[in-house]
Amino acid sequence: METNNVKIQVATGGPLLVNGTCTIVDKDGNETIKEGMTALCRCGHSTNKPYCDGAHRANNFEK
Repeated sequence: METNNVKIQVATGGPLLVNGTCTIVDKDGNETIKEGMTALCRCGHSTNKPYCDGAHRANNFEK
């Protein structure tokens, strides 16, 4: 049995940091495989969703 270790960290005032290999499925069903560190938007202000573009800084996201 193959194991896939993925770690997800909530960055204070920032994105979800996904470390490992994961598959991102967009709203149209297109799949992208990401390896290593991937930052996912948590604040809702990114213009590159689902990925973080740093917009949380300009919008004072604190959660």
